[in-house]
Amino acid sequence: MAPLLAVLLAWGPAGAEDIEVAGSTTVQPLAEKLAEAFEAVNSGVRITVQGGGSSVGVRSAANGTADIGNASREVKDSELAENPGLVIHTIARDGISIVTHPDVPVDELSLEEVRQIFAGEITNWSEVGGPDKLITVIAREEGSGTRAAFEDMVMDEELITLQAILLPSNGAVRTTVSTTPDCIGFLSFGYLDPSVKAIAIDGVEATVENAASGVYPVVRPLNMITNGQPSGVVADWLDFIMSGDGQAIVADEGYIPVM
Repeated sequence: MAPLLAVLLAWGPAGAEDIEVAGSTTVQPLAEKLAEAFEAVNSGVRITVQGGGSSVGVRSAANGTADIGNASREVKDSELAENPGLVIHTIARDGISIVTHPDVPVDELSLEEVRQIFAGEITNWSEVGGPDKLITVIAREEGSGTRAAFEDMVMDEELITLQAILLPSNGAVRTTVSTTPDCIGFLSFGYLDPSVKAIAIDGVEATVENAASGVYPVVRPLNMITNGQPSGVVADWLDFIMSGDGQAIVADEGYIPVM
């Protein structure tokens, strides 16, 4: 018997029950991996994970259309005030990387330069040591947890330029950045691959190790949200996620464990 399977069997059958999950597209692929591992040893359990964005995740948990809402940002004070029964379960942490098309010959930016680019104040790569080419800005749509975290940690009081191309998911951002010359975007660490180039910020590389140590400046929580304390199979799954085996999956998927 494989070691991981042997350990997972200790969780035991949770009974025939469905779990509905909705929200952040950042959390979605991680939740799917965690669901797959849990279902493998709980044959009566079916976990359905859908996207929609972090705001959808908060609303879905609050109104009961999902057992768990996913959010890749802090839950807002206003959301908690409207829904005081919400319980936040931080299952991982995640860096947000500034990424460019691989052919962009700029490897490092300051946090202030990133802010100015996304605010539309810097519009040409020559202003930050690159070639004389216009910068195409790629960003996430309103309601995205990745965008909200980026705005909080990078933009300060500045607004993302109206000239930015807005996209609905991390996957769409990665595809667009990888195929659009002279562009820049921001992306969850969990979506980084060789098709895009991760830019160092103030000399710090965008790595899980740097994010975990606190030296990389753009890191946010990945949350699962329930309306009230979870029970039954939902509680069992969350317990598994926070166990050593669940957190090992978090690390394998390129995120930062919290346990």
